[in-house]
This record gives sequence, C-alpha cells and structure tokens, in this order.
Amino acid sequence: MHRRGLVVLFLALASVPQVVAQLGVTTFGLQVKPVIPFGFFEPVSKLGREHLQATLQLDGGMAFGMLVRTGISKSISLEVGLDQIVRRYSFAMANDTNGYTDGGSLRYVGYELPVVCLVYIRLGERTWMNNALGASVDFYPSDAKRDIAQGQAYLFRRNWAQVGVVGNIGVEYRTERSGYFYLGATFHRPFGDMAQADATWLDKYTSYRPYRMTTLLSGSYLTMDLRYFFHENPDKARLRKARNR
Repeated sequence: MHRRGLVVLFLALASVPQVVAQLGVTTFGLQVKPVIPFGFFEPVSKLGREHLQATLQLDGGMAFGMLVRTGISKSISLEVGLDQIVRRYSFAMANDTNGYTDGGSLRYVGYELPVVCLVYIRLGERTWMNNALGASVDFYPSDAKRDIAQGQAYLFRRNWAQVGVVGNIGVEYRTERSGYFYLGATFHRPFGDMAQADATWLDKYTSYRPYRMTTLLSGSYLTMDLRYFFHENPDKARLRKARNR
C-alpha cells in the first residue's frame, strides 16, 4: 500500500496544470549533500553480551558529486548522477567487570549512481519546486575498521553493489544567464542491509580471546542538498520536435 501511494502521488503531481519542465534543456550540475544524523532512519545500534556492551551510531557524513539533467517533456525531467558518500559512525565499548570504557570513530565510503524522474511545480516567476522519485545503484569498495586498546569495531560490506530507492523534494531559483540554484532534501534507502557491524572485545588477560558482538546496518540516510546547475540554452531542434507532437 505504501508503494502504491507513492505511485499515485507521483502521477498526481504529473497532472498538475502549472507543472513545466526544462523542455529541450540538458544541463550539468554539482552538488554537496551533508548527511543529517536522524535516528528514525538509522537508529543507534546496541550490541551486548554478558558484562559487555557496545553502541554504534551514525554521526553524519558528506556526499558530493555531479549530475546531468535533461528535460524530456513539458512536465518531466530525467536526472542521472554520480556521487561519493562518506558516512561517519562513532562507537563505544564498556566492560562492567573491570570498569573499562573506550570508543572511536569509523568512516564508511560508498559510491552512488542515482537515476530519478523529476516533476516541477512553478511557485513564482523564477522559483520552482520539484518532486523526484527513482532508484540508485550503490557501490562499496571496501570494509572499515577501527582498533581500540582492548577491542575492535569492523564494518563488513554485505555486497559490493546493491540497489536502493531515492526520494527528493526541493526548491530552485533559475536565473537567465547565471544558472540554477537549488536547496532540497533527499532520502536514500537501500533494498537490504548495507553492512554487518562487529564489535569485538579482546581480553588481554586470557591470551586475547575475542568476544564478538554483531548487528546489521541498513545504510538509510537523509541529506540536505545544495546544488548548482550551469546555464544551458535549449536544444532548438529537440524543442521544435517536441512542440510539434
């Protein structure tokens, strides 16, 4: 029912009479997307065994990259991007038998290839709102590891590549010659867990016998999006052909 509701919403937006896309325009853009640490999407992961506790929490991160936008009709544009994302996690470990506590941080690097369809709603003479829905292929080149005095945190990638859903909403201001300036937000949700997180206690008094605790990370996140699109004139041949249909 949730997916069906998204489809109905997308079709409803496409039918709004004031919706106008950048027909005949293909433009290149740059974007920076700070990751917002919102526990609803990626809650604090708690791991535990007898006398041992550990936590792993998304503290934020940064995504940046490039994208190409093409106006394919009077109401819809297609956008393809290539991004690098660095997620920052903090972890802590405690042993209540000897009062030991310690912690550290990890950086988990990924790459994304999103493809989305955008629908525009005109808010003013130069101001537009867009809604976007699409998919992303996510790539994870390696695992992540952090050692502490008597323990270790390790993030194992579940797959080197996986698919996720992308939803976006934002507002942009279009100038005549200086390009487009955009502010928005994106929600990214992989179809499956991104990584397995292990927290391991190493007891130096028993020949470093490991005590391992495991959980899964979904990899979902929310970003604030800052984008700039360079000015491009419409392709007159494409524009004329589309208007004659």
